[in-house]
Amino acid sequence: MNKVTKVTFDSDGVTLAGNLFLPEGVERAPGVVVAGTWTSVKELMADRYAQRLAERGYAALSFDFTGFGESGGDPRDVENPARKVIDIHHAVAFLATHPAIDADRLGALGICAAAMYMADNAAHDPLVASLALVAPWLHDAAICEAAYGGAEAVAEKIKIGLEARSRYDETGEIDYVPVVSAADPRAAMPYDIDFYLNPERGGIPAWPNRFAVMAWPDWLTYDSIALAPRISRPTLLVHSEDAAIPEGAHRFHAGLAGAKDILWTQGTQFDFYDQEPQVTVAVDAVAAHFGRTLR
Repeated sequence: MNKVTKVTFDSDGVTLAGNLFLPEGVERAPGVVVAGTWTSVKELMADRYAQRLAERGYAALSFDFTGFGESGGDPRDVENPARKVIDIHHAVAFLATHPAIDADRLGALGICAAAMYMADNAAHDPLVASLALVAPWLHDAAICEAAYGGAEAVAEKIKIGLEARSRYDETGEIDYVPVVSAADPRAAMPYDIDFYLNPERGGIPAWPNRFAVMAWPDWLTYDSIALAPRISRPTLLVHSEDAAIPEGAHRFHAGLAGAKDILWTQGTQFDFYDQEPQVTVAVDAVAAHFGRTLR
């Protein structure tokens, strides 16, 4: 069995909580920071990937972002891309100082939305030597318009988000809607998605299924495709044409400045979170990528 240790570390004055999975019998192992979907807590999918990487010889850290899960920070459960990139930077720095980890061999793994944040950090963090993205959600303005019903629908979400942010600034009250709900048209994902609603999968008590409406402007104006030319680290993408916005993966991969690879496999977006064979296919590809590039 691999050893898992509860850890905490600082991120610009906020204490973040994580799980550090250490491989057995490996001294000064290569380290990998792992993070998952938007609004997620580490227990949804980051823990799973971190544990599987530890089984393959990597020290892997999953953690809760500022304002999420067991980590400190307010406001709670607000999807803030810029803040998440800062948290990733500090998570990497934490691994670099850990005595069981080789600071010269550090990688980053982003699943779904964390692909954007890991890519953003890798574009300017010299500690990150290799990058891997699984079922990556990679968007810019054009992709957001396609994903969210057109320019007018995006503009409306930005408008209600700015109004919610103003209310928060004035009153301290946060307007939450469900992340996932087929019954609530205001939900961030107004669909019946089994992964998030099934208590045997992602519908766990640690994840409150709430989305702060004031997060829409930062989310919808975030351009991850533009990051690609700034990333010279070797990068692997694992994706499926049946998963979320494959166009973003194609365009991001095409724009990467360094060594790059992309594995197209089978499965829906949510299969990559907890289903087989998708998780094993992804973990094996990621571990092999880090094996080649973290030397």
